[in-house]
Amino acid sequence: MNSTKGDEPVEPAAIRAWAEKRMVFVELTDGRIIGFPAERFRILSKATDEQLQEVTIRLNGYALRWESLDEDITVAGIVAGHFQLSGYDLAA
Repeated sequence: MNSTKGDEPVEPAAIRAWAEKRMVFVELTDGRIIGFPAERFRILSKATDEQLQEVTIRLNGYALRWESLDEDITVAGIVAGHFQLSGYDLAA
């Protein structure tokens, strides 16, 4: 559920991000911690564990960035469950 400021919805932003055991975790301004498997994104699925751990927060918490991979993912997309690869793609 999004907070509202006046009449405009406010999307949650990231305040912390980290990776462990091929999972990427994001702590949001609304108190939630969400995680997703790196394998749900093409570039992240090929990254080493060390590269995954290089995640940084950009755009005032609205994006995650992996500089060495040249990969950006929006926090809103993660929260909405928009991934490049489905669970079915993982089995292939």
